[in-house]
Amino acid sequence: MQSVDRAVSVLEILAQRGEAGVSEVAAEIDVHKSTAFRLLGALEARGLVEQTAERGKYRLGFGIVRLAGAVAGRLDVTQQGRQVCERLSEEIGETVNIAVLQEHYAVNLYQVRGPGAVGTHNWVGQLTPVHATSSGKILLAHLPEQERADVLAASGLRKLTPHTLTARTKLEKNLTEARGRGYAVTLQELEIGLHAMAAPIRSRDGEVVAALSASGPAYRFTEERIHELAPLLIKGADEISRRMGFLG
Repeated sequence: MQSVDRAVSVLEILAQRGEAGVSEVAAEIDVHKSTAFRLLGALEARGLVEQTAERGKYRLGFGIVRLAGAVAGRLDVTQQGRQVCERLSEEIGETVNIAVLQEHYAVNLYQVRGPGAVGTHNWVGQLTPVHATSSGKILLAHLPEQERADVLAASGLRKLTPHTLTARTKLEKNLTEARGRGYAVTLQELEIGLHAMAAPIRSRDGEVVAALSASGPAYRFTEERIHELAPLLIKGADEISRRMGFLG
């Protein structure tokens, strides 16, 4: 853990100074020059730092931009979707979320509770199983076939309620239907009494990077009502996609 802490300190020093030599880094983090050299070498191998034209000086590398871009993309979809989520929660009357894929989970980044929302459950930051959530399903539906298979294998397809789809053939059919109609549906598959639907959000290049979902109690957010309100959700997801730069 000490080496990780030192490596992070090196990155912070370069971020503050712009560039620094081995001796400067060593003095700043209070280590021998050989230790600082090894740390910089490891970071350079990962593209996180690079040497300037003047040998001995280091600066942040483009690997940092790559890492920052992954976070910025998530922050961007939340920022661009905030207004849409607030409007949709009023129009639909249920809780609206934005989620992204993280390993074999769908993780919720933003939530707006509708005026008719029951309870105070906050889904933000929670890792939810991809096969049992509407957000997870629509994200799965748009993955390349092999990547989808890998994610499903890692997920374990655990049965959470009597309604959870755990057979691969049935789930794949469900995902094909979701991809075809433009939205995914879950009916008491994550929790008894909870229904949800989700539509895809696309980035500038057309890749599905997030899901916009609406969820509510089964007694009110019925299957019939879900299909009736789906065009509103799709319209909202398309609006966020356009704000993200997608022109398709």
